Amino acid sequence: MKHFPAKLYVLWLGILLPLLGCNSVPQQTSSSPPASVAGSPSATAIVSPSDRPALTQPPISAQTISAKGIGAAQFGMTLGEVKQALGPETSFKVESPYIVDFDAIAVQQGKETLFYILYPAVTQLGDTDKFEILLTDNPQFQTAEGVGPGMALQQAETIYGQATLSYHTANESREYVKFAQQPADRIHFRPQTQDKAQFAGIYPSPAQEYNETQAFAPDAAIKTVEILCPAQNCLKP
Repeated sequence: MKHFPAKLYVLWLGILLPLLGCNSVPQQTSSSPPASVAGSPSATAIVSPSDRPALTQPPISAQTISAKGIGAAQFGMTLGEVKQALGPETSFKVESPYIVDFDAIAVQQGKETLFYILYPAVTQLGDTDKFEILLTDNPQFQTAEGVGPGMALQQAETIYGQATLSYHTANESREYVKFAQQPADRIHFRPQTQDKAQFAGIYPSPAQEYNETQAFAPDAAIKTVEILCPAQNCLKP
């Protein structure tokens, strides 16, 4: 597969800028009472920060999200190796376009999409190619601490600490949320509200090129989990 670093840079831009600017905005907190997304598989009572349990590391399973990959798809593998690992009951459907500048392969079992393998648009990902971006919106996939798509942000905060939401207009205004104690910088969470408003965060006005907040809608939840692993540095010891 021919690589287009410029397109990967566009996606990285929206992630790195929040990291650089995370201390530039006074801390805000959501004043709304805790709420969980309807139907969330992880909907449990919210505990106070003082009661927050220590992070644990349960055994890695076939549905675990980590800095190394999602389920059977681990960075360093080729697309063909993922197909072999998941077996003939799994289909791999190309979705083009998927998002601006990126196409995707939807990895499906029956009618259920497990996760997506993203790659630069106008290229192809062959069986001998390695991948650098994985994404899932499937609630069955979670980090070792139990955080995944569908979980309310307020509940995720009891596990990973303070949530900071941000977006940058240079990155298609894609909104991300970073937690103070999340397991790895290259695991990226995207939020949404039940009514799918443009932003889950409550941002100061007027909007700037880069925007950041720690206040968010009471029904804000994790929409997707995305892991980026640029081959030139991610897999180095």
